Amino acid sequence: MTHKLYAGAQLRETRRARGLTQAEFAKRLGISLSYLNQMENNHRPISAAVILALAEQFDFDLSRLSVGETDRMVADMREALADPVFAGHAPPLADLRLAAANAPALARAFLTLHRAYRQLGERLASVDEALDRADDSLAPQPWEEVRDFFHYCDNYIDAVDRAAERFAQESGFEGRDKLKAGADWLEARGVALRLDPDGPLRRFADGVLTLSARAAPATQAFQLAHQAALIAHGELIDATLDLAGFRTDEARAICRVGLANYFAGAALLPYQRFLEAAARARHDLEILADSFGASIEQVAHRLSTLQRPGAKGVPFFFVRVDQAGTITKRHSATRLQFARYGGACPLWNVHQAFETPGRILRQLAETPDGARYICLARDVTKPGGGFRRPTRRYAIGLGCETRYAAQLVYADDLDVDNPASYEPIGVSCRICERADCHQRSVPPVKAALSIDPGLRDVLPYRLRAAGRED
Repeated sequence: MTHKLYAGAQLRETRRARGLTQAEFAKRLGISLSYLNQMENNHRPISAAVILALAEQFDFDLSRLSVGETDRMVADMREALADPVFAGHAPPLADLRLAAANAPALARAFLTLHRAYRQLGERLASVDEALDRADDSLAPQPWEEVRDFFHYCDNYIDAVDRAAERFAQESGFEGRDKLKAGADWLEARGVALRLDPDGPLRRFADGVLTLSARAAPATQAFQLAHQAALIAHGELIDATLDLAGFRTDEARAICRVGLANYFAGAALLPYQRFLEAAARARHDLEILADSFGASIEQVAHRLSTLQRPGAKGVPFFFVRVDQAGTITKRHSATRLQFARYGGACPLWNVHQAFETPGRILRQLAETPDGARYICLARDVTKPGGGFRRPTRRYAIGLGCETRYAAQLVYADDLDVDNPASYEPIGVSCRICERADCHQRSVPPVKAALSIDPGLRDVLPYRLRAAGRED
């Protein structure tokens, strides 16, 4: 199904930034004033002709017209409005979509306000800890700012992605021996490469890049490309950080690392070549990892970033969780959006991956909104390299909607047309509306409970619709 694209807020911002009236703007776009007015008020979707005119007349970044930001903002607002403080006052989903599409600045302000409210509550709940802190502002934590930056950029940074693609082509990094190609590239710039079995993953000082000799080749190549980003594209990264407008130096520094990591992943798996290879291999993770000399996690993460305007891949979600169920990485180019607070749904197969090391698990899953997904999960082990060096264990999840099943080798023998094949999953228990879930950890915050002391079923309570009397 093709989504209609409503972009009234972006049209108004573009027009006002150039000081144009609606009449002048409509003339430049080659459309009538009434048509522009309807599009700016989201009464009509933006047409292909207008999109082309925006690019030609105003050098408009077409990636800003992605529907992903609206979907993510709606998901974030739904989760925030599930807070008990909004009990009985949460607006319907249609109103949230209107707010995200027509007044995105207001929606972001609401999310910022709710985040401040949550942080204040958490600090008041732990007064002693709060009093010991030097910084008692209610601004988002630096890592939260960076997480939201990538979240709302659709985890695709076009300028950095293209720079990494050029680096891979010009340096020979596209070949099998990435470390040799990278070493030659560094040497041409007066930087020596050393491998140290007792050192950290990466250290750069005094013109020497030292990498851990114990790290896997894919990890060594990734760390080398990370440093290449800082050496050759520091100005590009700084310009991207300037546009992001972070509140603190800490957030800017964290995002600098994140952008260099983004560059490294894009250099290991150059966009166009990887996009074509993924289609040929029908997104077989192991074939792609072997073909590009990358890890399974690197391949899965890269698949979720293939959102280049005009050359998009299958829209995937990607997530990484630790053994406690905490989400440590998350991104979704699909309708499925992960909870910002708490862990993932326990019925999701990503949690089972720890029990079956080395195997790719498959699951057909359906979310409460009726969307159906093919979910893949696999454990990821990162050895420490020594007896006293702890091993880190994670599980990664990758998936897409079942309408792309024909493009996935993993769907070949799954009964995607049978409703009984699907596991009912949610985002998180606190906002999931399913009344019959046997793995529910807490009641949904908007649900009314029915407690019968003489009855004990799977759950010690029953859920009923708000306002209903049993």
